[in-house]
Amino acid sequence: MKEQDKDKEFWNYVDLGNNMPPQTADNMLIAYSFFKQATVGDNTQERPTESSNVVETFKHDAWKRLEGMPKAEAKQKYINVIKGLLSEQESAKKTASTK
Repeated sequence: MKEQDKDKEFWNYVDLGNNMPPQTADNMLIAYSFFKQATVGDNTQERPTESSNVVETFKHDAWKRLEGMPKAEAKQKYINVIKGLLSEQESAKKTASTK
């Protein structure tokens, strides 16, 4: 697949991800970290030091763990995460409709 096509697919899944119902904190952190690695690259920011800002610290740490991952790989992993979440959501709908 051409890089331009991969970018288009990635941004399509970003839109899908942004319009999904709320997800668990873990799933959101995973998606966030792959998104940041895919769009920015390695996290070069300082780790938040305020103990009251736990969410920003978690986000920073999740992204930092991906250091060195190529942007193209992070894009594919983001797509895979969103596909998985959409599949889970669809399965849950089917299960609910058969009850």
